[in-house]
Order: sequence, then structure tokens, then C-alpha cells
Amino acid sequence: MSASTANAAAPAGSYFGRKVGSLSKERRWALVSAYVCLVIFALFFLAPPIYMLITSFKTSAEVANMSGSPWLVRDPTLENYGAILGDPMFLRFFLNSAIVTVLVVSVTMVISVLAAFSLARMKFWGSQTLATGVFLTYLVPETLLFIPLYQIVGGLGLLNSIWGLVLVYPTLTVPFCTWIMIGYFASIPKELDEAALIDGANWMQMLTKIFIPVALPGIIAATIFAFTVSWAAFVYPTSFITTPDSMPLTIGIVSQLVRADTFAWGQIMAGSLLAALPPVILYALLMDYYIAGLTAGATKG
Repeated sequence: MSASTANAAAPAGSYFGRKVGSLSKERRWALVSAYVCLVIFALFFLAPPIYMLITSFKTSAEVANMSGSPWLVRDPTLENYGAILGDPMFLRFFLNSAIVTVLVVSVTMVISVLAAFSLARMKFWGSQTLATGVFLTYLVPETLLFIPLYQIVGGLGLLNSIWGLVLVYPTLTVPFCTWIMIGYFASIPKELDEAALIDGANWMQMLTKIFIPVALPGIIAATIFAFTVSWAAFVYPTSFITTPDSMPLTIGIVSQLVRADTFAWGQIMAGSLLAALPPVILYALLMDYYIAGLTAGATKG
């Protein structure tokens, strides 16, 4: 190599070396910043459930004692969990929530899948406007809807009944689940439609044999959303249910464990943690499958 070539190569090599070093340094700072932010957010969002767990192991006397640290348990006890699990009324609340959630999720997914398939693939006049209108209905808050819905439910004689909740919960779940499914169905290649039509398939066969298997991640996401909303709803059951026999967990725990100005904090925290357990289990079981499904191509297999 000549001297002129070596002199020309040296500045270029040093330039690229500085560039790589600069990128590595920037990447390290980005990773450090990301981990710091994640730790801060984790501490911020995990503080309430950790405090609830600590309080659930305390006796009523220890909870009322304000001299010690609220983050420490001096005399751990399981009596709060025993009182909750041994109470037939709590089991009744759990059964009501389970029945309502299963029915609402089933109704929601049937309506959402059919509506999303029609709006995404069966193009007709006004389909795009109707799809946008479906999503906009989800933006209307519950605090504006519960009064007219109360009159409707009362007129049907479904107050103080879990069937009233089954009737009104889909107003929260169907619009958003339909919007999710529209996006997944619209992303499926149109070549699959054409191949199915050439093979003589009708619209229902296309839905059940092509679209539902391919859009399974979207169906799982919509199911998780519908389950979470149905299980954790508070405004509607508070408005429509006043008898303990028909109460779901969300209002049953509060209504039965709060007496005037007396709060059974230990049992309230234990009941709240037990009520939060089914959604946590659902997310733990389905999240890996959901993420894996997102990476699968529509024409895979």
C-alpha cells in the first residue's frame, strides 16, 4: 500500500471508529435511561398492590395503630383471607361475577367478530362511516349512559338482577372489540378471499376457516379486553344492583365490608386481591400466546 493510500485510509478508519464509539455510547445511555424509567414506573405502579398485600396480613388493631410504619407487618395473620373465603356471601359475589363475565364475553365476541368481518371485508355503502361510528360509541363515558340505561333496565324489570348487567355491559365491550377485530381482518391479504371464493367457499366458511384462525391474536386481545371490563365494572353494578344476592365482586366487597364509618381494611384488601386474581391469571396464561401470534404472518403455513 502506498503512503498516499495509507494516509487516506487512516482518517476514514478513525472517522468510522469514532462513529461506532459514539453510537455505542449513545446506545448505552439509551439503555440506562430506559431501565431507570422502567424501574421508576414499576415502583410507582406496584406500590398500591404491594401495600394492599401488606395490609391484608395485618389485624384490625394493627391497621388502626398509626404509630408504626404502614409498610411493615408486626404480627402477620391469615384471618382476613379466612374470613373472606369462609363467607358464603363472598362466594356468591364471585359466582355472580363469573356468570356475568362469561356471558358478556361470549355475547361480545359473537357480535364483534360478525360485525368486524362485515365491516372490514364485505364492503358496502357507508361501511367506513359505520365502522368509525362504532368506535366513537366507545368514547361515550359510563357516567353519561347509566341514567338512560337505568330507565331502560328498570322498564324491562331487570334491576337487581345479573341479567341487567349482561344486557348493559356489551355497550362497553362490543364497540372497542369490534374496532380491534376490524383492524385485524383488514390486515389479512385479499388473496385469501379470492382463493376461497374460487374454491367455492361462502362468506361464513371464509370467516370460520380462514379469518378466525388467522386473526386469532386479535380475538385473544378482544377477549382479554372484554373479560377485564366485565370483571372490573363498577359504575353500572353500583347503579343497577342494591340487593347482596345479585352483587358482583366489585361492589359486593365494598358494600358488605364498609359499615357506616367502620372499614374492615384487612378484609377489604384481602378481598380486593382475591378479586384481582382471575384477570392476572388470564393475562399470565394468554400473554405469551398473544405476543407469539402477533409475529405470525397471515399467509403462514
